[in-house]
Amino acid sequence: MEYAEMKESIEEVIEGCHGEFAKMSDDLFDHPELSGEEYASSERIVTKLVENGFVAEYPFDGIETAFRAICGNNDHQYKVAIMAEYDALPEIGHACGHCLSAAISCLAGVALSDLQEALDTDIHVIGTPAEEIDGAKCKMVQDGVFDDYDMAIMVHLYNQNLVRARLLALRSDMYTFHGKAAHASAAPWEGINALNAVQLAFHGVDMLRQHVKPDVRIHGVIHEGGKMPGVVPERAAAEFYVRALQRDYMEEVNKKVENCIKGACLATGTTYDVHPTAETYADLRPNQTGEDALREVFGELDIPDNGDYEAVFGSADAGNVSYVCPTFHPCLQLTPQEVVIHTREFAKAVRSDHAHDVMRQGAALIALTIAKIFSDEERVQQMKRDFENA
Repeated sequence: MEYAEMKESIEEVIEGCHGEFAKMSDDLFDHPELSGEEYASSERIVTKLVENGFVAEYPFDGIETAFRAICGNNDHQYKVAIMAEYDALPEIGHACGHCLSAAISCLAGVALSDLQEALDTDIHVIGTPAEEIDGAKCKMVQDGVFDDYDMAIMVHLYNQNLVRARLLALRSDMYTFHGKAAHASAAPWEGINALNAVQLAFHGVDMLRQHVKPDVRIHGVIHEGGKMPGVVPERAAAEFYVRALQRDYMEEVNKKVENCIKGACLATGTTYDVHPTAETYADLRPNQTGEDALREVFGELDIPDNGDYEAVFGSADAGNVSYVCPTFHPCLQLTPQEVVIHTREFAKAVRSDHAHDVMRQGAALIALTIAKIFSDEERVQQMKRDFENA
């Protein structure tokens, strides 16, 4: 089967099924669930995929809200993972658009299910919860889930169109400082102030910002700072995120942040302990062959390539997947550029008729890119070489 025939088939299925997946997206939007708590959301998605001929392993990989959905005999030469995210944010719900992204992935999987034989490629839809806090993809990578895949892909919603988003590697740690309580008025000299150590640590980190590369982001918040002014705080805690374009450099900067912590403790007489608050997210490795295919499909779908490729998108656990197989994380414009993700304004756009149009566009982007690559053996092999040489 030629690519043109595949394109016609894909577009026909998307047109016939987009209504039911638009309804699913709206339903997920109306019933948002936080990271790791997506019980009803994952069940809703799995039910819809099963209705469309998939068989689901659910729960999957020891994660209660994860799944893997397979259609057919699962016996072809190649395997592609279409990843789905569906967790929401506290208070502002699906302001990241994950309900719509999940619908895009599922609709793309359905559109490709009848083309597996022609492409000699198994199409799997993998539900990857908890992207906002602890990235289920990280555990899946560690467990070898993506080792046998030849490609992984998903679409994220954004305020511009991007073939490849700049994903920063991310590490998050909680630093707990330990001092000694004392009466803050009667005998302050008997105390060791843990909050002072936190304050000094923040000053040190602020000074560090002058001496790191421009792509680095460091941000922190204080979780504990004492119980009352009359008692010298014996315990305080601060959480820091460290991000950079390259995972190795992110780790280097993180060591410098910890040196700020050590210096603050030395100056105040306190001690500290540290533990990670989430999985470490990796940067997204480039793959020129796959990105060229995506860019071609952008043109076929009349999607303007209007993104700022120097701007930072943020961090995502899809970056971890890119270290074990060619992985793609294009973004589609849902709102004007002045409306940014993780805002109430962005959330409002996620449940709209325009969002349903973007869902149709996103499903076509994924499905056509997979068809374009896996209908051309040379492209498949070049994509693999790009991955090995990245």
